[in-house]
Amino acid sequence: MEQYFSATQKMEQEVMFPSLLRGVFPQQEGAAPAAGSHTDLYERYQLLKSIKPMVEKGLASVTDQTQTDADTNTSSEDNDTMDPQLEERLSHHLAGLQQVLTHLTRDTNALTRRYSQILEQISPSEGQPSW
Repeated sequence: MEQYFSATQKMEQEVMFPSLLRGVFPQQEGAAPAAGSHTDLYERYQLLKSIKPMVEKGLASVTDQTQTDADTNTSSEDNDTMDPQLEERLSHHLAGLQQVLTHLTRDTNALTRRYSQILEQISPSEGQPSW
């Protein structure tokens, strides 16, 4: 979770001009752009930015819900009638969440790297004269 938040924070700090990402399509490291991809990096940037508050809100609501549940469910009867598959279900959902966050983190880092490459291409190098 921390890696995801760190990656999105870095993306938000580095991508000062998201419009530079328009018409730039994602590509895998060392490969040609994917032919079936219709989403440019600008659209991905917008998507990644819109997902972050949902993840933060979801995390906050889970924390709030846990505190509320802890306050209301203090009887030992509830613990006796607990679903025996609860641990397995929780593990399954956490694994899915981890996969999604890993994918989002990878996409965010790739977008940030690509944005940096675009900036390097459009700005003259320090060592070359800019006549």
